Amino acid sequence: MPRPRRHKSPGNRPHEARANAHSNHATGIARLSEGDLLDRIAAAGEAGEEPLLLILDGVQDPHNLGACLRTAEGAGVMAVVVPRHHAAPVTETVVRISCGGAAFVPVVSVGNLARFMETLREECGLRIVGTADEATAELYEADLTGPLALVLGAEGEGMRRLTKENCDQLIRIPMLGQVPCLNVSNATAVCLYESLRQREFGETP
Repeated sequence: MPRPRRHKSPGNRPHEARANAHSNHATGIARLSEGDLLDRIAAAGEAGEEPLLLILDGVQDPHNLGACLRTAEGAGVMAVVVPRHHAAPVTETVVRISCGGAAFVPVVSVGNLARFMETLREECGLRIVGTADEATAELYEADLTGPLALVLGAEGEGMRRLTKENCDQLIRIPMLGQVPCLNVSNATAVCLYESLRQREFGETP
């Protein structure tokens, strides 16, 4: 049986992109500025690649951040964007929980998350898809291909109002049991790997 055709995606990004993340081998942390990330997105577009970003709005638990970085690395995410305030820093605990993810996927701290999301949309051409319990569209109905930023909110509170308003689409993860939602790191894994499935195997809604 023939293998499925692989599409250009962040999962197929060149190895040199990882090396350019300004990784500090002493700390195991990849670093990237806002401007560097915008430059990298532009370069990816010129190369015919479709960047995938993860935006975490206010995730303050270092274990959740570390788990998100581990998943992001596996799913081919270019960078994880977080607000400069009210978000967990990349600590030794985050690095340990990420199991190497923090060395390859930079966490980009931005001063104004809503404004940066506008820049990603208007200047970089990314669609921004956020998760919210009140959304009417479900994850498996959404097209998660192309240049994309996936947004997940903080534990408990979810996304802030301005973050939500700057999403092009809101989706929800279907929940069939009694618990209302997934932990943010689990939700991140579900969403990123649905995007990866669509990108790698060409199976879109």
